[in-house]
Amino acid sequence: MLVAVWSTTPVVGQPGRGPGRAEREPFVAQTLPKDESEKRILSVIEDVGRNQRQGTMIVPEQDGRILRVLAESIGAKHVVEIGTSVGYSGLWFCLALERTDGRLTTFEIDEGRAARARENFRRAGVTNRVTIVMGDAHQTVLQLKEPIDLLFLDADKEGYVDYLKKLLPLVRPGGLVVAHNITPGMADPRYIQAITSDPNLETIFLNLHASGISVSLKKR
Repeated sequence: MLVAVWSTTPVVGQPGRGPGRAEREPFVAQTLPKDESEKRILSVIEDVGRNQRQGTMIVPEQDGRILRVLAESIGAKHVVEIGTSVGYSGLWFCLALERTDGRLTTFEIDEGRAARARENFRRAGVTNRVTIVMGDAHQTVLQLKEPIDLLFLDADKEGYVDYLKKLLPLVRPGGLVVAHNITPGMADPRYIQAITSDPNLETIFLNLHASGISVSLKKR
């Protein structure tokens, strides 16, 4: 459950300006646990975000919340993630997968990061929903044969085009391809071209002023 707070500050010295013209502070929302399962997962998310962020390049909290909303809103049964890191984004996905009775297949090349992710998934009580595949994802993704509801790319940026080429055929119609670090300074122009020139995809961009996320719908 998300709770939004909207604060307005009247402009001093300009009488007659109504609420619609007031200077506005940003909307503020927080994730509130619906039940004990969400409370447990969110507690681990908070701990990982506070104590394991340094040096791991995990997504910002707001982006994690976006991932959860996207996965749950399409009723995702199978999420595929390229770039496990320490499991932070995977935990956000698991909040959705607990509701959809789905599962996460996540690919990681570094055993140290994967070990921390396994422990974080264990603490959150979602080990049964997660499969971590070790190795170079450019090769190991070829093991996938089942349909994908949501594909999340958050690994080597120059590899996004290759991941898209190999995995888009598995993304179901109505499924999503979500990529992280899609900003002018980080995104591979070839990937931007691929997701904006394919008539089978409808692509939008979120948070371009910050971390940058692209969301591509595979059209039905």
